[in-house]
Amino acid sequence: MKKILKVIDSVSTWSGLVARWGCLGLVLVLCVEVMMRYVFDNPTIWAHEMSMMLGVFIVCMGWSFVHVRRGHVRVDVFYSRLSPRGRGIVDVACFLVFFLPLLLVLIYAAGRMAWEAYIFNEVLMTSYWYPPALPIRLVVVLGLCLFLLQGIAEFVRDVYVVAKGVRID
Repeated sequence: MKKILKVIDSVSTWSGLVARWGCLGLVLVLCVEVMMRYVFDNPTIWAHEMSMMLGVFIVCMGWSFVHVRRGHVRVDVFYSRLSPRGRGIVDVACFLVFFLPLLLVLIYAAGRMAWEAYIFNEVLMTSYWYPPALPIRLVVVLGLCLFLLQGIAEFVRDVYVVAKGVRID
Protein backbone atom coordinates (compact mmCIF):
# COMPACT_ATOMS: atom_id res chain seq x y z
CA MET A 1 0.00 0.00 0.00
CA LYS A 2 2.81 2.42 0.85
CA LYS A 3 4.38 1.88 -2.58
CA ILE A 4 1.13 2.65 -4.37
CA LEU A 5 0.67 5.82 -2.32
CA LYS A 6 4.27 6.86 -3.08
CA VAL A 7 3.67 6.33 -6.82
CA ILE A 8 0.50 8.45 -6.70
CA ASP A 9 2.37 11.15 -4.76
CA SER A 10 5.20 11.13 -7.31
CA VAL A 11 2.72 11.42 -10.21
CA SER A 12 1.12 14.41 -8.48
CA THR A 13 4.51 15.98 -7.84
CA TRP A 14 5.46 15.37 -11.48
CA SER A 15 2.27 17.10 -12.64
CA GLY A 16 3.25 20.17 -10.62
CA LEU A 17 6.70 20.17 -12.20
CA VAL A 18 5.09 20.00 -15.64
CA ALA A 19 2.83 22.91 -14.69
CA ARG A 20 5.95 24.98 -13.97
CA TRP A 21 6.89 24.74 -17.63
CA GLY A 22 3.45 26.08 -18.45
CA CYS A 23 4.27 29.12 -16.30
CA LEU A 24 7.41 29.71 -18.35
CA GLY A 25 5.40 29.36 -21.56
CA LEU A 26 2.81 31.82 -20.29
CA VAL A 27 5.46 34.41 -19.46
CA LEU A 28 7.05 33.99 -22.90
CA VAL A 29 3.73 34.28 -24.74
CA LEU A 30 2.81 37.45 -22.84
CA CYS A 31 6.26 38.96 -23.42
CA VAL A 32 5.96 38.30 -27.15
CA GLU A 33 2.51 39.87 -27.19
CA VAL A 34 3.66 42.97 -25.31
CA MET A 35 6.65 43.35 -27.62
CA MET A 36 4.55 42.85 -30.76
CA ARG A 37 1.86 45.24 -29.55
CA TYR A 38 3.94 48.11 -28.15
CA VAL A 39 7.28 47.86 -29.96
CA PHE A 40 6.18 46.77 -33.43
CA ASP A 41 2.58 48.06 -33.28
CA ASN A 42 1.40 44.72 -34.64
CA PRO A 43 -0.58 42.76 -32.00
CA THR A 44 -0.99 39.02 -32.43
CA ILE A 45 -4.29 37.21 -32.88
CA TRP A 46 -3.17 34.14 -30.96
CA ALA A 47 -1.55 35.40 -27.74
CA HIS A 48 -4.72 36.05 -25.76
CA GLU A 49 -6.19 32.62 -26.45
CA MET A 50 -2.85 30.89 -25.92
CA SER A 51 -2.39 32.63 -22.59
CA MET A 52 -5.87 31.48 -21.50
CA MET A 53 -5.08 27.90 -22.52
CA LEU A 54 -1.75 28.00 -20.69
CA GLY A 55 -3.52 29.33 -17.61
CA VAL A 56 -5.99 26.44 -17.74
CA PHE A 57 -3.06 24.04 -18.18
CA ILE A 58 -1.24 25.47 -15.15
CA VAL A 59 -4.31 25.30 -12.91
CA CYS A 60 -5.43 21.83 -13.98
CA MET A 61 -2.00 20.26 -13.74
CA GLY A 62 -1.47 21.97 -10.40
CA TRP A 63 -4.55 20.65 -8.57
CA SER A 64 -3.04 17.32 -7.57
CA PHE A 65 0.34 18.93 -6.83
CA VAL A 66 -1.24 21.37 -4.39
CA HIS A 67 -3.25 18.54 -2.84
CA VAL A 68 -0.20 16.35 -2.24
CA ARG A 69 1.50 19.34 -0.57
CA ARG A 70 -1.64 19.96 1.53
CA GLY A 71 -1.83 23.48 0.15
CA HIS A 72 -5.57 23.86 -0.42
CA VAL A 73 -7.40 26.31 1.82
CA ARG A 74 -8.97 24.93 4.99
CA VAL A 75 -11.16 26.58 7.57
CA ASP A 76 -8.89 26.00 10.55
CA VAL A 77 -11.07 27.44 13.31
CA PHE A 78 -12.01 23.99 14.61
CA TYR A 79 -9.92 21.64 12.48
CA SER A 80 -6.55 22.68 13.92
CA ARG A 81 -7.78 21.97 17.47
CA LEU A 82 -8.78 18.38 16.69
CA SER A 83 -6.64 15.35 17.39
CA PRO A 84 -5.08 13.53 14.39
CA ARG A 85 -7.88 10.95 14.58
CA GLY A 86 -10.50 13.73 14.72
CA ARG A 87 -8.96 15.41 11.66
CA GLY A 88 -8.99 12.05 9.91
CA ILE A 89 -12.69 11.63 10.64
CA VAL A 90 -13.44 15.12 9.30
CA ASP A 91 -11.31 14.48 6.21
CA VAL A 92 -12.98 11.11 5.51
CA ALA A 93 -16.45 12.64 5.88
CA CYS A 94 -15.60 15.62 3.67
CA PHE A 95 -14.10 13.33 1.04
CA LEU A 96 -17.24 11.18 0.89
CA VAL A 97 -19.74 14.05 1.06
CA PHE A 98 -18.03 16.79 -0.98
CA PHE A 99 -14.80 15.85 -2.75
CA LEU A 100 -15.73 12.52 -4.37
CA PRO A 101 -19.20 13.49 -5.67
CA LEU A 102 -17.96 16.84 -6.97
CA LEU A 103 -14.95 15.36 -8.74
CA LEU A 104 -17.02 12.60 -10.32
CA VAL A 105 -19.53 15.12 -11.67
CA LEU A 106 -16.74 17.38 -12.95
CA ILE A 107 -14.91 14.48 -14.63
CA TYR A 108 -18.13 13.37 -16.29
CA ALA A 109 -18.92 16.88 -17.53
CA ALA A 110 -15.36 17.57 -18.69
CA GLY A 111 -15.18 14.18 -20.40
CA ARG A 112 -18.43 14.85 -22.18
CA MET A 113 -17.18 18.26 -23.33
CA ALA A 114 -13.94 16.67 -24.59
CA TRP A 115 -15.89 14.00 -26.43
CA GLU A 116 -18.13 16.61 -28.06
CA ALA A 117 -15.07 18.68 -29.00
CA TYR A 118 -13.71 15.58 -30.72
CA ILE A 119 -16.96 14.62 -32.45
CA PHE A 120 -17.80 18.13 -33.69
CA ASN A 121 -14.23 19.36 -34.32
CA GLU A 122 -14.88 22.22 -31.92
CA VAL A 123 -12.67 25.29 -32.14
CA LEU A 124 -12.20 28.03 -29.57
CA MET A 125 -13.68 31.28 -30.79
CA THR A 126 -12.54 34.10 -28.53
CA SER A 127 -10.14 35.28 -31.24
CA TYR A 128 -9.69 34.88 -35.00
CA TRP A 129 -7.07 32.20 -34.45
CA TYR A 130 -9.65 29.37 -33.94
CA PRO A 131 -7.45 26.70 -32.32
CA PRO A 132 -8.95 23.23 -31.77
CA ALA A 133 -10.66 22.85 -28.39
CA LEU A 134 -9.89 19.16 -27.86
CA PRO A 135 -6.35 19.50 -26.45
CA ILE A 136 -7.33 21.89 -23.69
CA ARG A 137 -10.49 19.90 -22.95
CA LEU A 138 -8.31 16.79 -22.51
CA VAL A 139 -5.98 18.70 -20.19
CA VAL A 140 -8.96 19.52 -17.96
CA VAL A 141 -10.02 15.85 -17.89
CA LEU A 142 -6.44 14.75 -17.13
CA GLY A 143 -6.08 17.34 -14.36
CA LEU A 144 -9.35 16.30 -12.75
CA CYS A 145 -8.40 12.61 -12.92
CA LEU A 146 -5.01 13.29 -11.34
CA PHE A 147 -6.73 15.35 -8.64
CA LEU A 148 -9.17 12.49 -7.96
CA LEU A 149 -6.31 9.99 -7.81
CA GLN A 150 -4.45 12.11 -5.27
CA GLY A 151 -7.68 12.61 -3.33
CA ILE A 152 -8.15 8.84 -3.13
CA ALA A 153 -4.58 8.46 -1.86
CA GLU A 154 -5.26 11.05 0.85
CA PHE A 155 -8.54 9.29 1.67
CA VAL A 156 -6.67 6.02 2.20
CA ARG A 157 -4.23 7.82 4.49
CA ASP A 158 -7.10 9.42 6.43
CA VAL A 159 -8.87 6.07 6.87
CA TYR A 160 -5.59 4.64 8.17
CA VAL A 161 -5.28 7.53 10.63
CA VAL A 162 -8.83 6.92 11.86
CA ALA A 163 -8.16 3.17 12.24
CA LYS A 164 -4.61 3.17 13.60
CA GLY A 165 -4.03 6.69 14.90
CA VAL A 166 -0.92 7.35 12.75
CA ARG A 167 -0.47 8.67 9.22
CA ILE A 168 1.07 6.65 6.37
CA ASP A 169 3.74 8.59 4.50
